[in-house]
Amino acid sequence: MPNEVSLKVKIFADGADINGMIEMAEKSIISGLTTNPTLMKKAGITDYSKFAKVVLGAISTKPISFEVFSDDLEEMKQQGEEISSWAENVFVKIPITNTKGDSTRDVISHLVQKGVKVNVTAIMTTKQVLDVVSVLDPEIQSYISVFAGRVADTGRDPVPLMRDCLEIMKTNRRSELIWASPRELLNVFQADGIGCHIITATTDILKKLSLIGYDLNEYSLDTVKMFYEDAKASGYKL
Repeated sequence: MPNEVSLKVKIFADGADINGMIEMAEKSIISGLTTNPTLMKKAGITDYSKFAKVVLGAISTKPISFEVFSDDLEEMKQQGEEISSWAENVFVKIPITNTKGDSTRDVISHLVQKGVKVNVTAIMTTKQVLDVVSVLDPEIQSYISVFAGRVADTGRDPVPLMRDCLEIMKTNRRSELIWASPRELLNVFQADGIGCHIITATTDILKKLSLIGYDLNEYSLDTVKMFYEDAKASGYKL
């Protein structure tokens, strides 16, 4: 990344490939890591705790978020306590509701009272943020993951929403807002511009960091060359 570009927003690598996670953790630009059951399924992970413990054995100095997977609220509490016990740098991801739409507010409250660092996820409204903030402990680190990318998928501009979330969260000095599910590199600059604390990024987005400040004439020429080489390799004829 060019030296002249300075970002205040922290970047968390999002993925479930063990080697990739370890590689990302070694990069100074990566401040933390997250994963979820969907990413783990795509990566072929079949043993949840084994996967997590291998990752934590290699990464101990940066925060890592692992998600509960039960749909039962009481079992979520048990899983949250278990996951939290794996290492000091673990944050426990709790979805804002279960699949029935039941609020996990009591689950979050229970875990926070136990001293668990939570990462409340799948949030898309300010009301949900208000509910979460009301049960967080200002003395315990926590993350609130608002899925700005999915909000944008509905045709809504996520920036005003994220600004409102930051305002709500001012009451808790240890809670940080995560711009989750970004769709493009521009989102990193949008998050940085409004003072969002963290943005997650998949490998595809992280690869684009090298394009920051790239000359657009050169980029245009690269694109022309790509089209030409692909057409040539395909053997097209008229």
